[in-house]
Amino acid sequence: MADTSGTDDQSVVTTRDDDAVSRILSREGSRSSWRVFGAAQALQTDETATDAGDQQWDLEDRHALRRVPGLSTELEDITEVEYRQVRMENVVLVGVYSAGSLEDAENSLRELAALAETAGSVVLDGVLQRRPHPDPATYVGRGKAEELREIVVAEGADTVIADTELAPSQRRALEDVIKVKVIDRTAVILDIFAQHAKTREGKAQVELAQLEYLLPRLRGWGDSMSRQAGGQVGAGGAGMGSRGPGETKIELDRRRIRNRMALLRKQIRTFAPVREAKRTERKRNTIPSVAIAGYTNAGKSSLLNRLTHAGVLVENALFATLDATVRRSETVDGRVFTLADTVGFVRNLPHQLVEAFRSTLEEVAGADVIVHVVDGSHPDPAGQLQTVRDVLADVGARDVREVVVFNKMDLVSDSERLVLQGLAPQAVFVSSRTGEGIDELRRVVEEALPLPDVEIRALVPYSRGDLISAIHETGQFLEQRHEEGGTRIHARVDARLAADLAPFVAA
Repeated sequence: MADTSGTDDQSVVTTRDDDAVSRILSREGSRSSWRVFGAAQALQTDETATDAGDQQWDLEDRHALRRVPGLSTELEDITEVEYRQVRMENVVLVGVYSAGSLEDAENSLRELAALAETAGSVVLDGVLQRRPHPDPATYVGRGKAEELREIVVAEGADTVIADTELAPSQRRALEDVIKVKVIDRTAVILDIFAQHAKTREGKAQVELAQLEYLLPRLRGWGDSMSRQAGGQVGAGGAGMGSRGPGETKIELDRRRIRNRMALLRKQIRTFAPVREAKRTERKRNTIPSVAIAGYTNAGKSSLLNRLTHAGVLVENALFATLDATVRRSETVDGRVFTLADTVGFVRNLPHQLVEAFRSTLEEVAGADVIVHVVDGSHPDPAGQLQTVRDVLADVGARDVREVVVFNKMDLVSDSERLVLQGLAPQAVFVSSRTGEGIDELRRVVEEALPLPDVEIRALVPYSRGDLISAIHETGQFLEQRHEEGGTRIHARVDARLAADLAPFVAA
């Protein structure tokens, strides 16, 4: 890596091109040409061989590692090095795909490249292997692992990232062959969450998820991990009452991790009453809630800023938002409702994170309306839609009213709009950058908000202006006119406000 010392010249930093995540996500040609690694000659992908009825795999095709084009994000000039100002790991990505899943595998590997970039790495190369199932021992098979080692050496990489969650035995076996660090997709996502957590609750949730991931992956390192406590007094034991097998180092580490996890769960539970009290207060005042959910980097925070001027952090990076942000807004007729920005989702979101962030995701499950934001410029918007809906179902939000919003439409052509329309016919097309469709989105969200239960007619004295103000805030006026005796109203209100208005109900 280039020397990053002396990087105070901000004028150089500000002239850099669009960040690398944007470059990764905007690449075209998801089914472009491939080159085979570990073979003497180039082979072409036979897409016709992916028929479900074709049971015969081409032998060379089956055993080939194929480079995914356009994944390298190696720094090209000193300005990018100065911008990062950290030493980044050089990584090679590897994935396995079966017959008929090539396009999904390419999109998944491109997303993994964006995740690696967000975590602070440089992606040097990406390869895919076609085989019916991942190898249970080394994920890609021992022969292909040897070829992958040659690629790692040729590229100068120090880390390999697998596009799946590896079993502990698979990671160890692959490291033994490749001789560099091997991590999986889950570890990358957890690392990004650890970098972006800001609040005490967010940090506690991420640490809990990391420990749940780490616990089954502890392994011994020779005698230092297998040596037992206890034993003879002369051997350093504590004397009578302490003799016996004791604990190995790895058992001690596991016990410490379990104790820490129990402490974190207890700490996270202490945050719940505060959030629940706020949610109960909103419901007591019958303030409807709208949750903005969607895939990571779909533009949820930008949309919240457009709708409420919330000033939430907006960054072209994955998982820039981890903590729920709740802002107040009003409908055209004055009704108050809340808008909540939530953590983004991603395909194969680690189970540990879904569990750890369940308290934060309660904001989605308890909402009256979910604004489901989809990146309209993404190569696989249908996959984004399904991924988010699966996670929403996991947190108990399947039955909440959903408004689908395709964002970033300033980057989408007319023909692509037709495809998106087919995915969700009732969707709203918006652009957080240009403001396109924002007014239409406001109208659709306001129409989706639940109406107060009680319809009431009353003549409210001018001395009770507080009741008129309360109707403006939490109810809906159907008719309002001023008369000599007070304000004649026809409105929809909640049961609590209806009781306050009961003495003035018109005969």
